[in-house]
Amino acid sequence: MTGAGAGGAAEAGEAAPAATRAPPTGSGVEHLRALYVQTPATLTGNLVGMGLIAVIFGPLADRRLLLPWLAVISTLWLVRLAHYLRFRLRHRRTDAATWQRWRRSWMALVLIQASMWGLAVWLFWGLGTPYHKVALVLIAYTYCLASVQLLATQAGIFLAFLSLVLTPTIARIASDRSEPFHLQLAVILALMFCITVLMGRTYGTALGYAISLKARTDELAARLRAEMGISDEARRAAEAANRAKTQFFAAASHDLRQPLHAMGLFAEALRQRSRDAEVASLVNSINESVDALEGLFGELLDITRIDTGGVEVHPAPVRLHELFARLRLHFEPVAFEKGLMLHFRGGRHVVQADPVLLERTLRNLVSNAIRYTEDGGVLVSCRRRAGRLLLQVWDSGIGIAPANLARVWEEFYQVHTQPPLDTQQRKGLGLGLAIVKRMADLMQTPIALRSRLGHGTVFTLEVPAGRVARAAVDMVPAAVKPPLGLTLQGRLILVLEDEAAVREGLVVVLQAWGADVIAFEAVEALQAWADAAPPRAPDLLLVDYRLPQGRTGIEAMTLLRARWRPRRLPAILITGSSLGGHEDEAERHDYHLLIKPVLPNKLRAMIAFKLGLHG
Repeated sequence: MTGAGAGGAAEAGEAAPAATRAPPTGSGVEHLRALYVQTPATLTGNLVGMGLIAVIFGPLADRRLLLPWLAVISTLWLVRLAHYLRFRLRHRRTDAATWQRWRRSWMALVLIQASMWGLAVWLFWGLGTPYHKVALVLIAYTYCLASVQLLATQAGIFLAFLSLVLTPTIARIASDRSEPFHLQLAVILALMFCITVLMGRTYGTALGYAISLKARTDELAARLRAEMGISDEARRAAEAANRAKTQFFAAASHDLRQPLHAMGLFAEALRQRSRDAEVASLVNSINESVDALEGLFGELLDITRIDTGGVEVHPAPVRLHELFARLRLHFEPVAFEKGLMLHFRGGRHVVQADPVLLERTLRNLVSNAIRYTEDGGVLVSCRRRAGRLLLQVWDSGIGIAPANLARVWEEFYQVHTQPPLDTQQRKGLGLGLAIVKRMADLMQTPIALRSRLGHGTVFTLEVPAGRVARAAVDMVPAAVKPPLGLTLQGRLILVLEDEAAVREGLVVVLQAWGADVIAFEAVEALQAWADAAPPRAPDLLLVDYRLPQGRTGIEAMTLLRARWRPRRLPAILITGSSLGGHEDEAERHDYHLLIKPVLPNKLRAMIAFKLGLHG
């Protein structure tokens, strides 16, 4: 709890009798509430981890070690569950001192449980095959990665948690002389420790800064309302604070995406080199955690930009077959992995709307539909009614109860379902539909919702019809379904990336898919290679946007395409900035854009699309 939050709560406690005072408020109390709100997901993750340890090492470990460990960590799990339930019953009737006790007890239980995971590595390392060791390390590290979102705002506790889990792990690996390269593995894990600390610091700083800026903005707004007027100076200060919040989120998001992007690539490389099903499952968990963190920053940045007036509406004719092709490319691999059908109907229509806002709205709705659908599929359709067009997203998912229909548009609200969804489905802040509603309001397009519990949901956007020049309406072929089992045998791919970890990860993954790879870190090195008249042109360019000395990936694409004119080399540009503004450049320079972190299935689908590979 921060000093300001604790102090404010204490003063409130002294000002009123215990029987009547309201719960303390402040950023510290809000942080603590957030920690307890996430406790069910944390307990679920710990329960899964305990089950994995029992299943994987039950046949291998000495029962005199395994059973006491399981008994202690199970007892801790039950204590944390009871602690959470007690908090739910009593937190509305607590004063500042009680909040402090809740915080201390919560942190103590978290750290004790962290020490048990560190002890697990020490006790069970060396049992079974090398795959068992990999599984043990991945289980421990998955909890460290999950702790970023949970503990990043509590810097001391976060560092203590990582130390209790990873320090025994690193020490145990370093002391194991029975296997070659044990010291190198210990060094790699130490580097991952440092990367995780950096991620936590970036995320925690961004979130804390945003909370303080929001509090400052709300305070200014309340003061202005009380004075029944808005002075120019106060309005400029509020606007400056809002702009600073958006810019800070964008910068923090970019810095965090780099290590997340590298981590996803290295996880995919590990999956390619291991055929063990348990290792593959744990690698999937790491990729899902990376995707969840990226989604959190995307949602926060979107809502911040809309609230601060940073989004301008520019209606234009939008050909739906092109929009549907982009949506299919983005979501078809995700739907395929869940065993869902993804269909698009009505692509012949043209609507009049802001292209960027409309695409972002549909992306949120399709993502939401896939997340909450386990069987059947998702349909995106467009049909005409009374001179206007109805853009609809249908799913056959869990549906929404009538009592919750009005609340789904609220910020931070997530529908509670029976049975409860698993942790991965519930990831996020509950901002997706709030963002959809605000973007629809900006475009002045009514949005409606119908749902039937257990049968599915349909979202409907009512948009005006648009017109384009007749010569411009040339139907393009339907998007080729990207083969998930991609092979790049015989293909030469050129990679330009200044971040060493990201560059190495891309090279390893592309080579695992069968490609020949040439990698550069700067435009100057690329220029020297091109000037040396290489005998073969690359089949695909994979370039970062922001490069050293103020250079960009677009310069590199222009240089290479001039070298091999008149051939138009296909290109993919990867950037860590999610503020937009690249769409016009992408059309002008003929490249496709990916936002970091790029999960391997998205990269795989985009490469297949650019190279025209058929399944």
